[in-house]
Amino acid sequence: MQTDSLTEEELFCLLKAKRGEDFQYSHILSSMCTTPHPVATKAHSLFMETNLGDPGLFPGTSSLDEEIIRWFANLYQEPSAGGCTTSGGTESNIQVLRFTKASKGSKKPNIIVPASAHFSFEKACGMMDIEMRIAPIDNSYRMDPDVTGELIDKNTCCIVGVAGTTEYGMTDPIPELAKITGQEGVHLHVDAAFGGYVLPFLKNAPSFDFSIPGVDSISVDPHKMGLSTIPSGVLMVRDEKVFCNLLVETPYLTVKQAYSLTGTRPGASIAAAWAVIRYLGIDGYTSLVSGCMENTRRLIEGMEAFGVRRKVTPDVNVATFEHVTVPKPWIVSYTRNGDLRIVCMPHVTRDVVESFLIDFGEFYVPPAH
Repeated sequence: MQTDSLTEEELFCLLKAKRGEDFQYSHILSSMCTTPHPVATKAHSLFMETNLGDPGLFPGTSSLDEEIIRWFANLYQEPSAGGCTTSGGTESNIQVLRFTKASKGSKKPNIIVPASAHFSFEKACGMMDIEMRIAPIDNSYRMDPDVTGELIDKNTCCIVGVAGTTEYGMTDPIPELAKITGQEGVHLHVDAAFGGYVLPFLKNAPSFDFSIPGVDSISVDPHKMGLSTIPSGVLMVRDEKVFCNLLVETPYLTVKQAYSLTGTRPGASIAAAWAVIRYLGIDGYTSLVSGCMENTRRLIEGMEAFGVRRKVTPDVNVATFEHVTVPKPWIVSYTRNGDLRIVCMPHVTRDVVESFLIDFGEFYVPPAH
C-alpha cells in the first residue's frame, strides 16, 4: 500500500500516464459511447458536487432533471408522460422489471425478450428471480411477434422490444408487439438505449415511441448518441403511477419517499445531458444523426467494394459484416454470431471511415474461390 503522499505535480503525472494507457476514441469503432460534447463536460464540472438523491438541497439541479423528462415526453409524442433519470440502460431496465413484477404480483413471474436483447435483462432477472423467456429473431434480426405471443402466459409481467439493437442496429416490430400486449394486458417496454437518440431524427424510421398505443415505457441513454457524460440514462413511462410500486420511505431527507434505485444520484451528468439538449436542439441532433447515418452508408459501401458482405441494412448507425479481421490499431467488435460489428458514432467521422477503409484495403486478402 502506498503510504507517502504525492505532490499535485507527481499525482497528475501518474494520472496522465494511466490515461495514456487507455485506448483513444480516434481508433475505437466498437463503442456506443463517444467523446462528450464540450458543453456537456463544462456543465458536468459545474455540477460535480450536486446530489439528486436529496433533491430539496439542489432545487436548481432538480429543475434541470424535470426539464429533461419533459423534453423526452414531447420527443416521444406523449406530453403527459412521466419519467426519471438513471445511470443508464441497465438501471432503467432493472427499474422496469421491478415495477412490472410488483404490479403482476405473481409468484413465478416471467418476461419475454428477443434473442437480441441487451445482457442487462439477464442480470435483472437473476437479481429478482424472474424467468427470462427468449423469443427468436427473424432473418432481418428483428423479434418474431408471432412466437412472442405464444410465449405469454398468466405470469408474464413484461415484454421487451428493442429500438436499435446493440449488435445489429435493428428495431423490433413495436406496433405488432403493442397489439399483442394490449390484447393480453401485459406491459410493453421499449429498450431504446441507443436508438432513442437516433430514430426520432430520421425520416421514415421505424416507429417505437408513445405514439403507438400500448407502448408503456421507453429507456434511452444520453451518454450514447446524446453526447452527454457518463453515466446518464432516462426511463420514460406513459403513466407515472407505475413508480408507486417502488416507493420507499426516506424520513431524514428533504423528500420523504423515493423510487430511484440508487440513493446518491449525481446531478452532474444530468446537467450535462440538459446542456447538450439545449445547445443542439432538434435541428442539431438531426444534423448529427444524419452525418452518422451517412458515414454508416459509406462504410458499408466501402466494405462491400472489397467483397465483404453486409449482414443486414441497419435502422441506426451500426454496421455489421461477415466475419473478417481488421488491421491494428483499429478496435472493432464481433457479435455473438461472429459477425464484424462497427458503430459509426460521432467520433467516427468521414475522415476516420476513409482512413479505416484505406488501412483495411491494404490489409485484407479476399478468400480464394
